[in-house]
Amino acid sequence: MVQIDLFDYKSIILSCLNANSLKFNIKLQFKMKKVVLIFAMMVFAAFAVNAQTEQQQAPPPPPPENPNAPVITFEKIVHDYGTVKFEGDGKCEFKFTNTGKEPLILTNVRSSCGCTVPSWPREPILPGQSDVIKVEYKTNRVGTINKTITVQSNAKNNTEVLRISGQVVKDAESVTPEKPKALGEK
Repeated sequence: MVQIDLFDYKSIILSCLNANSLKFNIKLQFKMKKVVLIFAMMVFAAFAVNAQTEQQQAPPPPPPENPNAPVITFEKIVHDYGTVKFEGDGKCEFKFTNTGKEPLILTNVRSSCGCTVPSWPREPILPGQSDVIKVEYKTNRVGTINKTITVQSNAKNNTEVLRISGQVVKDAESVTPEKPKALGEK
């Protein structure tokens, strides 16, 4: 006996029922997606409102100032080289004094470019004592000098900006002066 299973009536009935339930499932899934989307938007809005209120809060008050803190006082904050010859002396010094009541520590001294090299004392400067920051500008470039040296320390005035300026020119021997022209010459 050959058994041919063309259709299983049970599966046909179930598939019809599934078609109706499939429509119901699609509608249900669509409604669930709406609910999830609305919930996600509400959560996002709550975070956005919370973030805005945190930004509007006043910043914390600064820590109380130490009345005994060191104070760095420079004799000059600008050094003008004037006119310097090419490959000439580009050294200068900035003298400073600790006018505070605690030891002064220079934490960092940096220049605005690599052609300016500062050197500074690494040991603490006691109250009333003076020291110097040495600066060397490499005069191997002709042109205007306008550089800054930033001094950071533990002082009340914790950041000070020093400046060097001037002009680097070629040697007078290497420049041929132009002969003045007589009146009427071209």
